[in-house]
Amino acid sequence: MSKPESAGFIIFRRLEQNPIEYLLLQTPIGKQHWTPPKGHLEADESPLQAAERETKEEAGLEKSDFEYYDKFEETITYDCNGRPKIVAYYLGRLRNAEQSIQLSDEHHNLCWSTLEDACRIANHSETQNVIRKADEFIQKNL
Repeated sequence: MSKPESAGFIIFRRLEQNPIEYLLLQTPIGKQHWTPPKGHLEADESPLQAAERETKEEAGLEKSDFEYYDKFEETITYDCNGRPKIVAYYLGRLRNAEQSIQLSDEHHNLCWSTLEDACRIANHSETQNVIRKADEFIQKNL
């Protein structure tokens, strides 16, 4: 498989007496799709380093703000303007479920969504599938 050109984190939280919620950000461009924090790799950057940097830039979350699960890594490929785009996703649990998110100017909205709602608002089936795989991992392992 080719090297990912983008990477991101599926960030989740657990609130007392509530189901798991996933962080999604809405882009102001084009169809204004919803996606976990992600972005392009910079020169000599590993996918994990890019995912950490992009999560900080787009959501204001430092590495220390979430617990990283190194046993989960999923790579998706989807069509982006007529060419394949490869994205690596990692999984992180917000340590403080009440922590506020600092949205970057690259996005104009954010939401915390249950699995069902996240899959409903995420436009791409590949994004829906990776969120479902993250949920399966959480249910089995955490």
